[in-house]
Formats: sequence, C-alpha cells, structure tokens
Amino acid sequence: MDLFCIPQKECAMTIKKFMTPEPISIGLDASLERVKQLFEARSFHHLLVVEDDKLLGIISDRDYLKAISPNVDKKMATSKDLATLNKRAHQIMSHHPITVRQDDPLDTALKIFKSEPISCLPVLDSRDHIVGILTIHNLIDAIHVKHDL
Repeated sequence: MDLFCIPQKECAMTIKKFMTPEPISIGLDASLERVKQLFEARSFHHLLVVEDDKLLGIISDRDYLKAISPNVDKKMATSKDLATLNKRAHQIMSHHPITVRQDDPLDTALKIFKSEPISCLPVLDSRDHIVGILTIHNLIDAIHVKHDL
C-alpha cells in the first residue's frame, strides 16, 4: 500500500514538493576543517561531494565525527588531534550514493529509506543535475501535510 499515493492515479506528492532545494556541496579535496565549518554554520546533517557537477559521494555529520579526533575542540588538543582536520572529503565520504528523481513519488523514497541504511537521498533532475536533497525529516513533513497533522 502506498502511503502518499492513490492506486491507479498520478501521485501528486512528489519528491520535488518536499525536498530541500539547492543542497550544500563540497569538492573531493575539501578539508575536514571546511566540512567542520559548514556543519557548524548551518543546520543540516549531510554534504554532497561533487566534481565537475557530478555527484560522487555524501558526507554525513556522523561520518565527520567518526573521522576526527574527539579532542579537536578542546583546549588539550594536540597537533595530532588537529591534524585530523587535514583529511579530505574523498577519504571519509560514502561512495556511489543512491539517488532519486525530483518527479518520483514520495513512496519511492520511502521504500528506499526502509530498505537501505541511509538518512538522505540526493535528488536529481532529468539531466542528472543535483537539484535537492531529501531526508527522513522531509518525509515526516510530508506525512504531516498528507494527514493534516
């Protein structure tokens, strides 16, 4: 049973309606210092890693936290701790991310989230350009809209 669509009818609840447009991206060689700055300055949990407008990977805030020393922001941080910020995006990113199309029904994303251990989906247009990102939080918003909560 589809949560967002009526069987045999075109689904009005598409990914485009609920995705976060214009996600923040970084290059393959961006330092973890830059990743840290972006995560601290904005309220999101995923960065897309791109090269020549092609999506190559994703870094989650969890990936970042696993890659750095836990002492980075402490007074007792050593040069070895701080050196973890010199790692590069390509060293910690998840490769070959699963994507969806902006015109796909939300149920497509729901099925992917249910079957894969991921918390976001990059959204592409028909020409494979990145146009957004869909997270589990976006799906919760869609449920609220659908069920008038």
